[in-house]
Amino acid sequence: MPGNSESVPVGAGPVREGAAREGATEEGAVGAGAAFVLSRGVVILFAVACGAAVANVYFSQPLLVTMGHDLGMSPALVGSVVTLTHVGYGLGLFFLVPLGDMVDRRKLIAVQLLLLMLALVAVAAAPTAAILLGGMAATGLLAVVTQTLVAFAASLAPAAGRGRVVGLVTSGVVTGILLARTASGLIADLAGWRAVYAASATLTGLLALVLHRVLPRHSAAAPTALRYGELLRSTVTLFARERLLRLRALYCLLVFASFSTLWSSVALPLSEAPYFMSHSAIGALGLIGVAGALAATVAGRLNDRGRSQQTTGIALALLAVSWLPLALTRSSLWALVVGVILLDLAVQAVHVTNQTLIYALHPDAGSRLIGGYMVFYSIGSATGALAATSLYTAVGWGAVCALGAAFSCLGLLLWAFTRTRGPRVSPAREASG
Repeated sequence: MPGNSESVPVGAGPVREGAAREGATEEGAVGAGAAFVLSRGVVILFAVACGAAVANVYFSQPLLVTMGHDLGMSPALVGSVVTLTHVGYGLGLFFLVPLGDMVDRRKLIAVQLLLLMLALVAVAAAPTAAILLGGMAATGLLAVVTQTLVAFAASLAPAAGRGRVVGLVTSGVVTGILLARTASGLIADLAGWRAVYAASATLTGLLALVLHRVLPRHSAAAPTALRYGELLRSTVTLFARERLLRLRALYCLLVFASFSTLWSSVALPLSEAPYFMSHSAIGALGLIGVAGALAATVAGRLNDRGRSQQTTGIALALLAVSWLPLALTRSSLWALVVGVILLDLAVQAVHVTNQTLIYALHPDAGSRLIGGYMVFYSIGSATGALAATSLYTAVGWGAVCALGAAFSCLGLLLWAFTRTRGPRVSPAREASG
């Protein structure tokens, strides 16, 4: 692309006509200076950093009992560990992620990672429950650096290859979420729960140094001149103005409510008759779910080819279908495996499509768009978790599967009533339309 040396396509074809809007933005950022090549290695680095950061939100789930015993915490107080981590994450999505549109993302990422490292050290060394809870809240707040990284990667990618880049980076997020519980359980068995956070703090500090050295000083989109308060208000304004953003946020809420319905409750039937599986064995299910990372990369390529609507519809249909084998979990582990694979493939395909399309709306507001969108991820995840565990206690696994299927079918109906008909278009053109 003439005059734009900030990035090059990662396995992408020629820029489509529908990407002209974004191309103009990218060409306007030439003043950044030195050329930066978005190589596959750098994209993988983004993916690793995203997975490592988001995993901190989920490490505690298999460790709660051990933490409680070590620090003399009541069961209610132990439960607040997860709650505070997710509350911190939700606050960070709204109050910290938009800063990526205001300041140098490279510096912001390095600072957030270093602060996250300090929060993890505080958790690892916590002598009291109060310090542990404060450290977990700070960990959740700062782990939103994941979304800043996604927005930065999207800004460095040219329009024609953005879907694939977002897909590859999102595969790191998927892997981090699904393997966090397995990794924390294994490390805790070997060296104790504090070693989990000490190891994560070490990795986070290393990533801060590497990313600060490798990433460019500027992204394609110039920082906004808005003040912080105006920046936050503009996030709300974007939702009021952009129908596509509202629609994709609703998809996000529904698919992650379905996702959380499974992963927050599947340990319950597996720990009972006829399986009586250990925590480590249940955690190993995350290894199966990593198959969803494959969907992230494939969905990214399909988006680059202008197949966003078809990808969304097929993925939502698979999500609804996945609950049929999942309903047979009590009688067949193979049915569970098939259901887990289908569900994770579907959720990640929709998620990558959503992020690719909403970023194309306003590349100069990428952090605000992705941060605001991810608030709906938090709402959906919390809704699914609370409803699933309550239903299982009151009614059983069949009711949980009905709930997950209901979330999935609502998403499919939403797609059926709102999809547009017509020729294939690129993500940029679909977003602008």
